Amino acid sequence: MKRVLITGAAGFLGSHLCERFLKEGMYVIGMDNLITGDMRNIEHLMPDPNFEFNHHDVTKFVHVPGELDYILHFASPASPIDYLKIPIQTLKVGAMGTHNLLGLARVKKARFIIASTSEVYGDPLVHPQTEEYWGHVNPIGPRGCYDEAKRYQEAITMAYHRYHELETRIVRIFNTYGPRMRLNDGRVLPAFIGQALRGEDITVFGDGSQTRSFCYVDDLVEGIFRLLMSDYSLPVNIGNPGEITIGQFAEEIIKLTGTTQKVVYKPLPQDDPKQRQPDITKAREILGWEPKVSREEGLRITYDYFRNLPTERLYEESNHRGFEGFSATK
Repeated sequence: MKRVLITGAAGFLGSHLCERFLKEGMYVIGMDNLITGDMRNIEHLMPDPNFEFNHHDVTKFVHVPGELDYILHFASPASPIDYLKIPIQTLKVGAMGTHNLLGLARVKKARFIIASTSEVYGDPLVHPQTEEYWGHVNPIGPRGCYDEAKRYQEAITMAYHRYHELETRIVRIFNTYGPRMRLNDGRVLPAFIGQALRGEDITVFGDGSQTRSFCYVDDLVEGIFRLLMSDYSLPVNIGNPGEITIGQFAEEIIKLTGTTQKVVYKPLPQDDPKQRQPDITKAREILGWEPKVSREEGLRITYDYFRNLPTERLYEESNHRGFEGFSATK
């Protein structure tokens, strides 16, 4: 039985990855320090004899007994509210955490994949974004802690690949959505749905003309799995190229939820990307991958998940909302 370590296992994406690798017949070791993860995301996996959970911070030495075939490093704050509240932890998990796990991969002779992000492109001057684009990032701006953590993560991963001949993969993840997102984590989709469910006005930062491209989580997980199993070591964009403006998206959410709130506009945060659309030519050609789930279908599934949550979940983590000025559109 293949053995896989997944960091960030109790997060939105990590929990879906744990499910997928269990379905592939692997033994899954989930690891999370629970700063932004939630045990409720993986509690349904705990009875599975092929799943174990380790409560651990990967910025400290990581020890995993026995063999490991794959390591998926997906531990990191991933929403603006989180990484603006805990910028140093965000930098540390990208730098020290990645270094620790690359060392573990080298000892275990495990194939290693990191969760990079479209944020390495910053506020892009090239559209859509290809993997060859080096990006337009403000390293000392408020978002720099996340952008530069991920850029460093890519650099050290490639250094281990070239110097130690470690098998490595880099996935650049674009906006992803689906069940188990945190309603109040600051990302645009759960923010809009949460506001609709609470009867609040829909808040758009900027004039609503900035764009995003939303990929349903099952599609993303499939792309990640195919990349891990491929022999391609350079970065690959995984995302849905279907681009939409934030203003249009707000109207879609109002239509989906059947609510009557008005849309209100606030200033665009510093360094917030104006455009975001992946060029997925490499994913199509190398992995035979492209998204299958339409935005209409994915939004329906996601909305059904959110509206069936207990009422108190709608107001959880409200202490983060003091950071809402930064939370426009990640």
